[in-house]
Amino acid sequence: MTITYRKLKTEDLDIFIRMRIDQLREEGAEEDIDLVPALRDYYERHLTNDTFVSWLAMDGEKMIGTSGMSIVEKPPYFGCPNGKIGLLSSMYTEPSYRRMGIAKTLLGKVVDEAKKRGCGTVQITASDMGVMLYTDFGFVKNNNFMQYKL
Repeated sequence: MTITYRKLKTEDLDIFIRMRIDQLREEGAEEDIDLVPALRDYYERHLTNDTFVSWLAMDGEKMIGTSGMSIVEKPPYFGCPNGKIGLLSSMYTEPSYRRMGIAKTLLGKVVDEAKKRGCGTVQITASDMGVMLYTDFGFVKNNNFMQYKL
């Protein structure tokens, strides 16, 4: 087995979206709508305007791991004076390929992308399974994160 890494292309979206839905299911999301059209629309638009980047892990032609980062801009603040942040998502590795360092490699690649693109910070809402990966990498928990569902 030889694992290689490359960036997501639009022709990869069918498999990428399936893996994103697998990730959401594994995290316990409630499926009350068909999310595929909205995901396709999002990824196509943001890949085109370069505000979403994803690195993939491949075993030959098989996609086995995904990462994703949306580049967003907020008003500048002291911790991020340019206001440009990377929002991580879609961090997923097929179960039979876990514990091989694939997620750590993918995380490193998207964090490098954030640096290249001038982001001042990278953020993620981590699943219980992912917390150790992110803290080992150097992410710091922010216990003040809150969300209001509309």
